[in-house]
Amino acid sequence: FAKSALPTSSDWVLPFGRGVVRRTGDDLTVVTYGAMVHRSLQAAAQLAEDGISVEVIDLRTIVPLDMQLVEDSVRKTGKVLVLHEDSRFMGFGAELAAELGAHCFEHLDAPVRRLAAKDCPVPFNWELEAEVLPQLQDIVAAARDLAQY
Repeated sequence: FAKSALPTSSDWVLPFGRGVVRRTGDDLTVVTYGAMVHRSLQAAAQLAEDGISVEVIDLRTIVPLDMQLVEDSVRKTGKVLVLHEDSRFMGFGAELAAELGAHCFEHLDAPVRRLAAKDCPVPFNWELEAEVLPQLQDIVAAARDLAQY
């Protein structure tokens, strides 16, 4: 490739510690990053057909974490689903749930809900990986359950 065919370094720079709202909503917040952002947006579109308005937060970086963005969204919606591909036990979601409990407790209308990979190694095989990682139907079910709380 010629150097001119590649994007410049400024095209690839992420603002560390600055998340972004990928979809606005009023009923519940999904906090996620990476591949789960795309699945969350698909789930939010599906849930919108049922009248459930989902706000999707893309953290982009987890260290540093844009906690202010997350807190502002949770204060608005009152419900939060933390979604990630890490293991549930001692994973990123546990830490985020603890922070939300400490800083947003009085704004929560439901317990913080976590959806993560099963507590086992992620297999290399695509079909087996789908059994371990959260899938679209898992996100929809968890969000629907949380919205009805």
